[in-house]
Amino acid sequence: MTRLKKRYLVLIALGAAIALAIAFVLTINCIVIGTTFGKIGGSFENRETCAVVLGAKVHEGGRLSNMLRDRMDTAIALYHEGKVNRLLLSGDDSGEWGEVTHMKAYAIENGIPGEAILEDPKGYSTYETMLRAKEVYGLDSIVAVTQKYHLYRALYIADDFGMEAKGACADLDVYSGQMYRDFREILARIKDFGLCLINGS
Repeated sequence: MTRLKKRYLVLIALGAAIALAIAFVLTINCIVIGTTFGKIGGSFENRETCAVVLGAKVHEGGRLSNMLRDRMDTAIALYHEGKVNRLLLSGDDSGEWGEVTHMKAYAIENGIPGEAILEDPKGYSTYETMLRAKEVYGLDSIVAVTQKYHLYRALYIADDFGMEAKGACADLDVYSGQMYRDFREILARIKDFGLCLINGS
């Protein structure tokens, strides 16, 4: 076999591998999105439902990032409208600017009574937040509160744990760096799809 033919075969094999990888990524993402997009928005009528607010960055001084503030404002509105009866605030609460500590302070400042707030300081990832919502806090009915790109994965995980879950979209603004987050989310969906498959209930 000539060197040129070998190169062609290598290129064909490489192209086939890339095509398979792309197909795999697209298939998993289509499954995650396709099975959950109908659960986002609509009416929230079960007043016994808990809003699960997924954490995000807190800036120095305790100022919530724009994305986290919008998640909190969305959950707070659901509570004041009588559509949920509690808030589970979940995130990484380690360090001086712990997410949950400042999420709780913001909720109380905006009229949420302390007895209506559950705190999960060990929600280090979306998967862990949903796992703990079910197994630690005993929640069976939730409204997941985060931005739409993130909701598909959160709802997919919640469904896998057998929770009755809907999603409240917290896109109240346009956020810088969204292209990077969208790309990272594509990979995160694959990771959590695998975790659900391996650890499925």
